[in-house]
Amino acid sequence: MTEHQIGVLGGDGIGPEVVRTALAVLDVAEVMYGFKTKRVDFPFGAEHYLKTGETMPDSAIEEIKDLRAVLFGAIGDPRIETGKLEFAIIAGMRFKLDLYVNLRPVKLYHEQFCPLKGKTPKDINFIVVRENTEDAYCGIHGFFKKGTQDEVATQTMLYTRRGTERVIRYAFDLCRKRNVKKQLTRVDKANALRAQDIWTRTFEEVAKEYPDIKTDHGYVDATCMWFVKQPEHYDTVVAPNLFGDIITDLAAELIGGMGLAASGNIHPGKVSMFEPIHGSAPKYANQNKANPLATILALAMLLEHLGESKAAVAVEEAVGRCLTGGKVKSLAAGVHKTDELGAMVIAELKSRK
Repeated sequence: MTEHQIGVLGGDGIGPEVVRTALAVLDVAEVMYGFKTKRVDFPFGAEHYLKTGETMPDSAIEEIKDLRAVLFGAIGDPRIETGKLEFAIIAGMRFKLDLYVNLRPVKLYHEQFCPLKGKTPKDINFIVVRENTEDAYCGIHGFFKKGTQDEVATQTMLYTRRGTERVIRYAFDLCRKRNVKKQLTRVDKANALRAQDIWTRTFEEVAKEYPDIKTDHGYVDATCMWFVKQPEHYDTVVAPNLFGDIITDLAAELIGGMGLAASGNIHPGKVSMFEPIHGSAPKYANQNKANPLATILALAMLLEHLGESKAAVAVEEAVGRCLTGGKVKSLAAGVHKTDELGAMVIAELKSRK
């Protein structure tokens, strides 16, 4: 029987609760589909930092490199300055493990969860490939005369040919594999941010190697408009880091909000990290109110990464049946209990073996 070594990092706020619920789903999937996971727990987050002064040491990164994947909950705590934990832990894994693809599916399961009038599941089913290790998030920033009336703050947006090409190539390959509309849309703001011309040129050069894929382009501001006005236009989307972050939060609302938004931080063929894209929501922590469905969908993505495709499809479809079968009345925190939603998914998973 195949055994996969995975890391588990619950983090802060609702993170441990939603991860715990997803792991209960994983327990069932292992029995049903004949594989095992050996799980390594990591303590990093606010409580650990307040006790030890440690965010996430390089030794932990080295340990993670020997695993197949990591399931991550959420990070952030109002007792700690904004960004300190996020940059050390989330960005730490993304940069130090070179997780250059941030993959975010946008799939509407039932029209009751969509805020757009007249849109149904056939209209909203696309995926966004966000570059994950460059742009304004690379950490090159500084302050001059900080704290004075003359303060100056700078942040550098960095793009490399290698970093741009590899994520664009991944997006073309994914578009071909999805085999839906076979259309790849590039999103940027190259008309105003002239450094993003490297995206324009690289995309056009790589596109020549994929004659079967139609190509499309949208500036980020127009794309936000078209996501709302005509989401059915999209199949596969590729974007730089900052704009990819922004448009996927908007896209998440089209399918019901952050409670259904899963993501993968991926380096193909190497250890990768999977997480819901909602925050730590500390006001709901330890109350059994948090919606775990995004984390369960992230688990499905993790299973696909492990090569457990049948289990991945089964978990994703179990979530889908919960949403289409009338069991889930609302995705808002507290309408259903965390463990109640987990039990719904497990029941659906067991029912279709």
